[in-house]
Amino acid sequence: MPPRRRDRRRPRDPSPETSRASTSAASSSSGSRFRPALLAPLLLLLLLLILAALHFSGRLSLPRPQAPPQRTRLSVHERGLVRRDVSASEILAEHATVSENRSRRHFRNPVLAYVTPWNSKGYDMAKLYSTKFTHISPVWYDLKSDGNKLVLEGQHNFDAKWVSELQSNGSLVLPRVVLEAFPGVVLMKKKLRDKAIDLIVNECSYNCQFVIWLSVNRDKGYDGVVLESWSRWAVYGALDDSELRNRALQFVKHLGKTLHLTSSNLSTHHHLKLIYVVPAPRMKELNNQEFRPEDLLQLADSVDGFSLMTYDFSGPQNPGPSAPLSWIQYSLKTLLAAKGSASHGHSHMIFLGINFYGNDFLLSKGDGGNAIAGRDFIYLLDKYKPSLQWDEKSSEHFFVYSDKGLRHAVFYPTLMSLSLRLDEAQDWGTGLSIWEIGQGLDYFFDVL
Repeated sequence: MPPRRRDRRRPRDPSPETSRASTSAASSSSGSRFRPALLAPLLLLLLLLILAALHFSGRLSLPRPQAPPQRTRLSVHERGLVRRDVSASEILAEHATVSENRSRRHFRNPVLAYVTPWNSKGYDMAKLYSTKFTHISPVWYDLKSDGNKLVLEGQHNFDAKWVSELQSNGSLVLPRVVLEAFPGVVLMKKKLRDKAIDLIVNECSYNCQFVIWLSVNRDKGYDGVVLESWSRWAVYGALDDSELRNRALQFVKHLGKTLHLTSSNLSTHHHLKLIYVVPAPRMKELNNQEFRPEDLLQLADSVDGFSLMTYDFSGPQNPGPSAPLSWIQYSLKTLLAAKGSASHGHSHMIFLGINFYGNDFLLSKGDGGNAIAGRDFIYLLDKYKPSLQWDEKSSEHFFVYSDKGLRHAVFYPTLMSLSLRLDEAQDWGTGLSIWEIGQGLDYFFDVL
């Protein structure tokens, strides 16, 4: 089965929405000859100027304020919190307390952190822990078909100040682009294939102007892109056709080579980079829809890394752990083949996926479930005071609770499950890719 789209995972929020302030117009005195019709054009112009400023800031809505984490001199390891026998009360007491040494890196290999607009906490965490991330990918863009045209959506998400702050701290910023366009349009027509590549590459150094009493010339200055297309091609059935499958690989190679020929706006000595998102193997007998070891070898010279989606193992129809450790090991062995093989030499190009989200599965009266973020996990722990259990087979914690006569099973990462996956990545010599940092608990960042 093809992997599910990650950007549909927008967890529910049990807390009420932040109220927005409203304004009221003051009435004029009875003696004045105030004429509202004369003021309307000026108010419209003022509104346009405000919208323009918000557009270029990349924030059209105010993020919900986040409580700052508490500080301590001790890391989670020094506090003895990374263990199997963890309790709900301990997590409730400790999750918002982090080490004051934010620059210390426990994981030495590259780390790619995804940030999504629907979890605004991720924007703050990316800045706060930028020294722990070598690559940061804001989930901003979709390349879509519009008849016989291609449209790149998401430019309004760009936040120049945020990008600049991250780059000044040494992180590379590579926004994610999802290729939603029909494969028959992008892969079979050379003109549109070249157009798609031009749209992506040009966005990395796009200059725009907006004129209403002001002129803005802003260079986005990205360091490259993260491309997600394999899962979409699988959904459309393009990978089952040998010619389309080959054209799909050629598209990725062409994009990577074009980016490599384009200098980064930060330095003429560095080219734009391409990280390609690939699904983790789910079957022992790999079919055409799976990303295979020979595909990795074919793309290795054209891309700078592979973001491996080793999560989403379970779903509402098959409740269970998000990313069993044995499945992660199988995925790496399959994709990199045996140690000593040609593909194993590319383990440093893998960004092993780990999840900062979890799932709340319904176990009775039919299938069902929701993805949950850290705030949801804490809410459930506080409300039900469950007993957490350690599953040796998957190396994940879970708990079961009942609500209105219905039984639920909750799987959410803990310090112990994360630590074991970081050890696995270290043993293989891979990096990490985190989906996504706005969904995690504050003290998760201590293990990185």
